[in-house]
Amino acid sequence: MTSQSTVDITGPEDKAPTPSDPAPAAGLRGRPWLTLITVAVGVMMVALDGTIVAIANPAIARSLHASFADVQWITNAYFLALAVSLITAGKLGDRFGHRQTFLIGVAGFAASSGAIGLSGSIAVVVTFRVFQGLFGALLMPAALGLLRATFPAERLNMAIGIWGMVIGASTAGGPILGGVLVERVNWQSVFFINAPVGALALLLGLLILRDHRAANAPRSFDLLGIALLSGAMFCLVWALIKAPAWGWGDGRTWAFLAASLLGFALFALWETKVGEPLIPLGLFRSVPLSAGVVLMVLMAVAFLGGLFFVTFYLQNVHGMSPISAGLHLLPLTGMLIVGSPLAGAAITAVGPRIPLAAGMVATTAAMVGMSTLDTGTGSLTMSLWFALLGLGLAPVMVGATEVIVGNAPMELSGVAGGLQQAAMQIGGSLGTAVLGAVMASKVDSALPGNWQHAGLPPLTPAQADQASEAVQVGVAPVPQGVPEAVAAKITSVAHDTFVSGMSLASLVAAGVAAVAVLVALLTKRGQNAEAGAGVGHI
Repeated sequence: MTSQSTVDITGPEDKAPTPSDPAPAAGLRGRPWLTLITVAVGVMMVALDGTIVAIANPAIARSLHASFADVQWITNAYFLALAVSLITAGKLGDRFGHRQTFLIGVAGFAASSGAIGLSGSIAVVVTFRVFQGLFGALLMPAALGLLRATFPAERLNMAIGIWGMVIGASTAGGPILGGVLVERVNWQSVFFINAPVGALALLLGLLILRDHRAANAPRSFDLLGIALLSGAMFCLVWALIKAPAWGWGDGRTWAFLAASLLGFALFALWETKVGEPLIPLGLFRSVPLSAGVVLMVLMAVAFLGGLFFVTFYLQNVHGMSPISAGLHLLPLTGMLIVGSPLAGAAITAVGPRIPLAAGMVATTAAMVGMSTLDTGTGSLTMSLWFALLGLGLAPVMVGATEVIVGNAPMELSGVAGGLQQAAMQIGGSLGTAVLGAVMASKVDSALPGNWQHAGLPPLTPAQADQASEAVQVGVAPVPQGVPEAVAAKITSVAHDTFVSGMSLASLVAAGVAAVAVLVALLTKRGQNAEAGAGVGHI
């Protein structure tokens, strides 16, 4: 087919009036706030799983006799399946209804979690982690699609604010809950806990969720487009995952990046030819929507990339347990919980531009503040910067989501939700890879001089490489049998060098956040938000 596809991105003033209030709900089904509670339970399960599993990885490795490479696949398999599938999963929701895809996602995610808990080998764990990622990809865009269709425009920002609060609290609370479960029960309980949560979400979904579907919802699938986009996303994410190990100058890294660019180019070309494309490129003629996607990527680079080193700083430099480290991050979690609904109210009142820009200014200031942390920084100072970071992120999580979903036509709300989630996943991976490279470069350049200045015995090239790898995650490379005084010197050098690398990485993250301030000025209220809550239901 050769017809050029277009997307209607005109505002409500250009269309026939659409009611902004939902049709009266019969009984529990379709009520907006009950719908929000239902999708929040499902989203909480996926968001919690994103961070809780990292705490269980060492115990899994010991129990199943897994290598370090095997343990990496526990995370990489899930992330690859999730990131590659999000946009396609959103399209499935647009086609078959978000209620159905949400329920399938919840049931499949909970079942996969239970299967992992029963696994007796690392291969089975990795296999079901792939299924977790696929079912999680079905669930997340469907949740946003249901909120968009159920809430009237004047209440959508508050709903997204609470939705963002749940994601933020679950993500930050994962290490705390994971630490308690691993220490007090076993690693299997980290996965088994999803079974009752999933059962509750499934029950609520069957009783409460109403299947909203736009009159002009897609009726066919762009199979070649799905293949091209999935291949391009896989190559991009794989390159970002492997770049820290391979190196940014390695030919394999650039080969996957080049394959990704080629895949995206072929995808874009094909989308102009097919009659019903996976992502109509006209969608990106909306400057606010495009700015929202870029803003979500930049926010994730700064936040998730920067936070990656904070956990090493708390546990390896300050010697905290996973539970204690999680408790020290409670100011960040608390400000996300408090700030997200308030941000939703502010965005409803004044639009997203000012809250988004202010949020990224606060994020920039927080990352600059975090660059001043050292080996002797107290809990109060840390808490102040973590709280400011949470306060800055809250309006961005809410506002960027509303800008993306609200500026997309109702029949593409699932694709828009997939874009939002994919942008965050890719941004987090990009931030970890880029800031990890910054950390590695700083450690490689500073460690030899610091080591020599401390009067420590010189290292062979092989020993220097091993020491550098350890220091990059805040671990002191102290050999067994070393005198206590020498061990103290090695620890001091390692921690000081790590902190200098974290400081530089935080400043780079601050620079990314500062660029995001300018991007935030291009956003505006969703032009198609009025289409929600007035669509037909099944």
